[in-house]
Amino acid sequence: MDLPRSFVIRERDHRIHNPFTAAKLATLGRALRLRPGTTLLDLACGSGEMLCQWSHAHGVTGTGVDISTVFVDAARARAVELGVAGRVAFVHGDAATYTADAEVDVAACVGATWIGGGVAGTIGLLERALRPGGLLLIGEPFWRVDPPDEATVTACHAAAREDFHDLPGLVALYGRLGFDLVEMVLADEDSWDRYVAAQWLSVRRWLDAHPDDELAGELRAELDTAPLRYVRYQRPHLGWGVFALMRR
Repeated sequence: MDLPRSFVIRERDHRIHNPFTAAKLATLGRALRLRPGTTLLDLACGSGEMLCQWSHAHGVTGTGVDISTVFVDAARARAVELGVAGRVAFVHGDAATYTADAEVDVAACVGATWIGGGVAGTIGLLERALRPGGLLLIGEPFWRVDPPDEATVTACHAAAREDFHDLPGLVALYGRLGFDLVEMVLADEDSWDRYVAAQWLSVRRWLDAHPDDELAGELRAELDTAPLRYVRYQRPHLGWGVFALMRR
């Protein structure tokens, strides 16, 4: 049970595996008014930067779960680096089936709602671990600009235009599911650049070091097309944000 190796190669040097910078993540932590001792469960936590950063800055405690052995190892190392290893723990496992030992104050899935088959299903997974009155955090893409054609939809990693809402549609969905939207922090073009463009350098350096690897041809072809595809389609059309929700 692990992520595909190609994904790990692209993002091996990322601390944040979504279009947020460290500054955006810090802004979100302040916006949520986190207090020392706040408990957090982070499903599909990646390299654990959110939990580690917030534990260091705000005294948060909690658990992160991720399917990638590489990212879980990186998360544990980051916790040691920031001096918070005694307050946070990271588990290698399937976030979709993870069962928390106790209810938490904040339950998060930031950028991986496929674990629940979409937003509604992922909210259901998170609510199983959330105390009454707690906060849900959902990271989710949305259309900034309506995609004009199928090429745009595909380049934005969607199977169909309906896979993503526009921002008003996403906010309306949260309401239909019975939640108040109480905070949000949105990615901007710079944070998208830092997420996506950083992958190109990681891939190129990996290719230089592993020219005969079985994935070299696939990743060489990807690097030939990814930058233009990103600036032409994804950068102008696709938004992303983290949304804080409370059950009505």
